[in-house]
Parts: sequence; C-alpha cells; structure tokens
Amino acid sequence: MYLKDKIHLLILCFLTQCRSDDIIVTGPGLSPVDIVMPARYFFINFTNVSEKTYTHELNKKLIVGIDGRSGASKHCRVWVNKLDRKDGTFIVRYKIYETCKDLSIQVLFDRKHVANSPYNFNGPVHPDQCNCPVKEFQKWFKDYGCSHEYKQIEKDLKPFSNLDMKKQVNKIVDKYHQPESTSFCHYAVKNNKLYRKCYGKHVGFNMFSDNILLSLMRKVNLPDMELVINLGDWPLVQKRDKPLPVFSWCGSDETYDIVMPTYDLTESTLENMGRVTLDTLSVQSGAELAWDARESQAVWRGRDSRAERLKLVDIARANPDLFNVSLTNFFFFRDKEAQYGPKQPHISFFKFFDFKYQINVDGTVAAYRMPYLLAGGGVILKQDSPYYEHFYGQLSAWEHFIPIKRDLSDLVDRVKWAQENDEKARKITLNARNFANEHLLPQHVICYHAALFWEWSKISKSEVNAEDMTTISQPSFDCNCESHRPNNREDL
Repeated sequence: MYLKDKIHLLILCFLTQCRSDDIIVTGPGLSPVDIVMPARYFFINFTNVSEKTYTHELNKKLIVGIDGRSGASKHCRVWVNKLDRKDGTFIVRYKIYETCKDLSIQVLFDRKHVANSPYNFNGPVHPDQCNCPVKEFQKWFKDYGCSHEYKQIEKDLKPFSNLDMKKQVNKIVDKYHQPESTSFCHYAVKNNKLYRKCYGKHVGFNMFSDNILLSLMRKVNLPDMELVINLGDWPLVQKRDKPLPVFSWCGSDETYDIVMPTYDLTESTLENMGRVTLDTLSVQSGAELAWDARESQAVWRGRDSRAERLKLVDIARANPDLFNVSLTNFFFFRDKEAQYGPKQPHISFFKFFDFKYQINVDGTVAAYRMPYLLAGGGVILKQDSPYYEHFYGQLSAWEHFIPIKRDLSDLVDRVKWAQENDEKARKITLNARNFANEHLLPQHVICYHAALFWEWSKISKSEVNAEDMTTISQPSFDCNCESHRPNNREDL
C-alpha cells in the first residue's frame, strides 16, 4: 500500500470516529422563532479537521434534516441547502415557505445525532413573508442577536440633531432635484406603514429601499420617521456645504451622506436562496481549489468605469506572470476599446478563487464586490479610496487586506510580497473571512438597517406627515400571526 493510501485510510478511520463534542453547531438558524430571515442558516464545525486533512467523506456522512407540520397537520414546506466550505466546516441554509409548528432540526454524522441535535421548537416558526411584527423594538433587537455598537452609525448621525424633517426635505428637494442627474425618494414610516414620494427620472432602484423597509416592518414595529434615500451611486452632500440628512449606499471622505448597506448586499440578504445566487454565504462554498492548488496570480474582471482600471490592464500586460486581468465592457472609455480590448466575457465570481489574490479597484464609487471578496477566501489587494461602504471603518490594512496606492504604482510589489510571504498572506485571507462571518452575513445586514433607522428616529422631532405620498403595501401573504412571545400579544 502506498504511503498516501495509508494516510487516506487513517483519515477515514479518524472521521468515522468523530464524537459529539468534536462537532460544534451554532448560528442564528438555531433560533428560528426569534430570528426571522428569508433564509435561516447555521454552521457545523468539525473542530479536529483542518483543510489539509479534510476529505469528502465528511460531506457524505453529514446529514441535516429539518421538518415540522403546517396548520393542516401536514409536513410544512422547507428547503434545506448544505454548503461545503471544504475545510471541515459547513453552512446549512433553510428556507421556510409556510408557518411551521413543532419544527425539528436534526444534525447527524454517521447516523448519530451530534452537538445538541435534535433542536426542537414548539413554534410557530414563521416564513419571512409573514407580516407579524414584534411590538417592542428594543426587545426584538436583543432577541434578534444584534450588536449594541455601530460606530459608523454614530459617526454618520453626529452632524444631525433635533431636525424638522419637513424643512430638511424641502431643502434637499430644492438643492438636489435635478431629474436628469439625480434620483432620490422621500420615505415616511407612520404606524408601521410605509409611504414614498420619489424625485428624478430614474427611480427604479427604489425597489431596494422599499424591500428592506418592508422586510423590517414585517419583523418589528419601526418607529415613526421620515428619511430621504439617494438612489444613485455617488454620495450627494458635500462637506463644503451645510449638512443635509441624505441616506446613501456609498459614503466618501468628502460628504455627509448617512451610509446604509449597499443595495447589492441588501438584495443578496433579502433574496437569499431565491433569485440571487451570490451572497456572503454561498460564496464561501464556491472555491473548488485548496489554497496550495490555486494560481499565485492576481485576478480581476470588470468594466471601464474608472481610469485606474485601464492602468490595471497596462500593468497586467507588462507582468503577465503576476496577473489575470481583463475588461468585460466598455462604456466610459469607448474610444480606447481598440487599445485596451478586446473585451472579454464575464467569468463566474466563484472562479476568482482559483487564484490566490483578488484585486479590488473602485468603479464609479466603491466597488460593491468587497463583501463577497472578504467572505470568499482569497487575499484582497484593495485600492486606497475616499469611497467606502458601511463596514470599511472596521477593516484594517495588512490584517484584512493588502493595501495598494490609489494610482496602483505599488501593485506589482504587493503581489510579489504576497507570493514571497505565503503564510502571512494566507493569514490575511482567514482574517477576512472571519470578518465577513462576524459582520456581513444576512443577520448583520438586517441588524445594521434596524439600528440605523432606530437611531435616526431619535433625531427627527417633527411629526411625521405622509400626505401626498404613495402608500407602499406589504406583499400579500396568508399568515397566522399567533405567537407564544409575550411582547407580541395585544393584551400586554
């Protein structure tokens, strides 16, 4: 018998003898009554297994079953999805399509229950479509497992206090209502109902702000408030002017805009296990190659939305052994397509992780792929930028990413450093994924919005007025909102 076969046999023997205390099962999906999401999820960690000793036998022997009964005493409809991170850990996602009673989550390895399986819930466990808001916000916030510290929110709201929103909205409309170039919506929440009035020619992106507000309002009674949400890429309120309260998906060092999670990250949360396939959970199972088997090159694909992206192509062509870089579309620099083309087809985002290093260069503003790069398991080479998403302030250079200068002049040296310091680069990769799992998963995205809107509601002191605004109704869904939770009862 060859040595590698002996090693493989020893590994298999070890794996089939996993004890319950070798396996940790944790995550918000184990609190399905209190934590309602489009797709609930939890993690399974084989603590004695590393990436180097992992085999697919784990996946074969690990069985997850989720079952319950509907109001008609039939099995409720649940879709279970097991994601293999190929390092001895798994993500289990499940989507509930109707209210389930007596829900049971069973985690078995080699036909034996592990950790505290089975996890049983008397219920009811509601699907995300149920409009069953908890009445007391602060209790919901705690039960949902949200953080009590959001430094970016504190920073963004600092310039504002005791606002008369009618006056503020009028000022915003007077200054920024330029239909051909800006689009934004004025929202009002009153008695946990949503109202909207939009300004501008291109307002289709209001579906993203509609959806997160409606989603939150199905979970908890939001306080009465008014807010203006910018639907464009660029933050609006320059620091050379007086601050005006505009919410945007991207912030910058030169603006006052109040930053929300991007529409892309928010959509991946609300459409998890739906029409969106890329999210901070699914991307963690996409890499097919172990770290040592990946190409020691830096990869990038994208359109021509910034001059530095053209420079990136120049750098890659001068160093083909270090880079795999192509433009996928020409819009801003069509006159340079002959020089920088031909454009290449898109590749699956998961294929980025066939390479050890991923480049993150700004587009029109911050490149919104950053959350997925952090979660995906590669080393990020991030361009210095005045633009930021809601979580950038928590990231540290050389801990979560390798910094590169704005003009990309040190990019080649940074890639060479990563090649020559493989263990340090690998550590940055692990830190990045841990950050994503602690701050950028669906639970965190929902919590951030909730915390932001709650804190914002304290600042506006004027009475909410929804006159002349369009009512945005909840989607129709037949749901019985009975609950055993005391703060949901009408009589308390």
